[in-house]
Amino acid sequence: MKLYFAPFACSLASHITLRELAVPFTLIRVNNQSKRTADGRDFYQINPKGYVAALELDDGTVLTEAPAILQYLADLHPESGLAPANGTLQRTALQAQLSFIGSELHAGMSPLFNDAIPDEVKAVFRERLGRRMAYMERVLAEHDYTCGEHFTVADAYLFTVLGWTDHLKVDLSAFPALERFRQRVATRPSVIAALRAEAESAPVA
Repeated sequence: MKLYFAPFACSLASHITLRELAVPFTLIRVNNQSKRTADGRDFYQINPKGYVAALELDDGTVLTEAPAILQYLADLHPESGLAPANGTLQRTALQAQLSFIGSELHAGMSPLFNDAIPDEVKAVFRERLGRRMAYMERVLAEHDYTCGEHFTVADAYLFTVLGWTDHLKVDLSAFPALERFRQRVATRPSVIAALRAEAESAPVA
């Protein structure tokens, strides 16, 4: 498998999951501006959407969108416990958390990366984001992880998204459970290895 990634982007969740599973894979860095890959290809030819993550399987099939990739990977090794079995209420709960993280937290932070958006408009997005963070704060005040007491792919995704808060100056001081979650997940060997590998990856022109 090949994981196309940009350092610390949403593809980090898939990277963490691959390391959790200890399956062989190749990392290929993508320049988000030029849309070129480290091996010299046009990324649009791999993923017409133009953004990471993209997971290329051994038969050439390319999967996109974090929730889909994360569940696919977890289902390769159900014994890992990274996702409950399909068809169960527990799996539906995981899908609900993945959807919330993607549509409310990930998408909620996206406008804050855009320098063309005025600060007064960003303030509206920050207020809404705070309300969504408050929901996840309540979840993590009662449980160690988003779906209970065991780490799942939803936690890899949430950790990735929360990692953007420092750069975006999103204040988490009102959310101590979220801070504890970040610290807890940051100690996992898979997370340490993924963060190091992305930090040490060579830039792409």
